Amino acid sequence: MLNIALPKGRLGDQVYELLDSVGYACRDIYLDNRQLVFANEQTGVRYFLVKPSDVAIYVEHGAADVGIVGKDILLENRADVYELLDLLLGKCRVCVAGPQNYREDMERRLRVATKFVNIAKGYYASVNREIEIIKLNGSIELAPILGLSDVIVDIVESGKTLRENNLQVLTEIVPISARFIANKAAYKFKNTEIEPMLTKLAAKIKSGGLE
Repeated sequence: MLNIALPKGRLGDQVYELLDSVGYACRDIYLDNRQLVFANEQTGVRYFLVKPSDVAIYVEHGAADVGIVGKDILLENRADVYELLDLLLGKCRVCVAGPQNYREDMERRLRVATKFVNIAKGYYASVNREIEIIKLNGSIELAPILGLSDVIVDIVESGKTLRENNLQVLTEIVPISARFIANKAAYKFKNTEIEPMLTKLAAKIKSGGLE
């Protein structure tokens, strides 16, 4: 069996639909229950439903052979896995955002609120800007509104949430999408199972994916 870590939520639904479309169905995954493991002996796959931020951990440590995870998580967690394919799903951006009409004071340290600590540190180091990181886990947009930070580093999709909170994108750091990843040992020892899936996914993406 090929063990696949699948992210819960909207992205996971899209990814499963993509896998189903190339011959890796597991119909029990549509059952309305709290089950987290789904197997299909005929297709030779076993799906694990996990928190999106945990996918790379399961794959890196070998609990899953392959998985689908956002590029933001790979960059932030620096997981030691093979990144095999951009699935072009869940497209968004990691951006610096701040209040409307924001003007940066270059004479003092910049206060940055984010849950993407490593991405933020890496970006500001690349532009030689001294910062103070304020680690938050949710409602990042509140930080500049309440004066906790000057700017935020966060995921931006449509930008609607920023606009509704009188914030704007100041800089795009990196584009993000879902990636097909593999455990390094599994890629070697289960290559005969992984390569056909990779080839089919690549062909599907090239032909337009789910669009």
